[in-house]
Amino acid sequence: MVDPVASIMTHCRACGSDRLFLFLPMGDHLPANMLVRPEDAGQPQPGFPLNSQACLDCGMIQVADQIPEGFFRHYLYIPSGAVTMHGHFEELAQVLVEKAEGGLIADIGCNDGLMLGFANRMGAKTLGIDPAANLAERAAENGVEVHVAYFGPETADEVRAKYGRAKVISTTNTLNHIGDLAGFMDAIGRLLTDDGWFVVEVPWGRDIIRTNQFDNIYHEHLSEMSLRSLVRMAERAGMAVQHVTYLPVHGGSMRVFIRRADMVTDPSEEVTRMLAAEDEAGMTEQATFEGFADRARKVGEELHDLLGRLKAEGASIAGYGAPAKGNTLLNFFRIGPETVEYLVDRNPLKQGMLSPGMQIPIHDPSVIAERKPDYLLVLAWNFFDEIRTQLADYEAAGGRFILPLPFPKIVE
Repeated sequence: MVDPVASIMTHCRACGSDRLFLFLPMGDHLPANMLVRPEDAGQPQPGFPLNSQACLDCGMIQVADQIPEGFFRHYLYIPSGAVTMHGHFEELAQVLVEKAEGGLIADIGCNDGLMLGFANRMGAKTLGIDPAANLAERAAENGVEVHVAYFGPETADEVRAKYGRAKVISTTNTLNHIGDLAGFMDAIGRLLTDDGWFVVEVPWGRDIIRTNQFDNIYHEHLSEMSLRSLVRMAERAGMAVQHVTYLPVHGGSMRVFIRRADMVTDPSEEVTRMLAAEDEAGMTEQATFEGFADRARKVGEELHDLLGRLKAEGASIAGYGAPAKGNTLLNFFRIGPETVEYLVDRNPLKQGMLSPGMQIPIHDPSVIAERKPDYLLVLAWNFFDEIRTQLADYEAAGGRFILPLPFPKIVE
């Protein structure tokens, strides 16, 4: 347990504003990917307050940085388990290769090297940067070179001295893990060529609010970003947003293209359009976040009612996926193995472990065919179309899916 004061931020990490509004305190949570070994079941686990705050100047949702030092040096999330991400990263690689024009592509938070593997096959010069040594080994098996380190000014200088500047620096679903955005942007400035591109992919805060994605908030996701927050962040670093592309992946994301300010004349029409959409959604208004919090609590009430009714009828319920977002949902709503008997996940690094907090066993998806649960609560709802296709036989045999968001429902 940390000092409660440390769990509350006083200034926005993107724009520096002191207009932060605490709208959804979710109690103590473990880091969402801190899975539990079976032999440690029942042992005390460290919990940290998960207090969601919104910046009323730039619209960014954020939580205080309480992740234990070195947490990301052994990481359990990998994108390769989802077929959807293969196509997504192949398309991103093509975009980055075109922007690089033969120069170095440096991918921060490269994970198992899935995206850079595609870029390599397109003839690009690449380098991954990631603190997770276990994932760097997987990347190396796929022919991707990884500099194992947290990214900051010192690492940027080391990489620049050894490899030269990068024409393109990319980071996908990593910038939202960074506590010190000013230091991170300083490092970007050191490594990027004068005419280079910094390309960021993160979930779009507008869609998080619109579709009740409170489960995207967890200690590892320090920030859920609006486009305006990235505009302000770039400005503070002497850079500017040139263009943005909306992406349907992960429940609605954005791919943001940032350059040094002297390289940007007018932002694209899409930047103007998406900023206007954020204004229309009220992303700098306190009432917007109060409504978001009310809906999140209502999701919990309705999900408890639905699962309770099904259990009373004698139904068996399992969960599909053990993603970080799923652990936020399970812990916030206190849903444990007495209700959801087990989880399945295609990631072998998670199989055989217990979920953090609720300590629900995690198995290989093959147990679905063996145990034939009546219902599957889809915690990895952002990949539901893919999951449903993979489990066509389960559904044909009478198995049913439950989607928790935007409000709980049994899929017809």
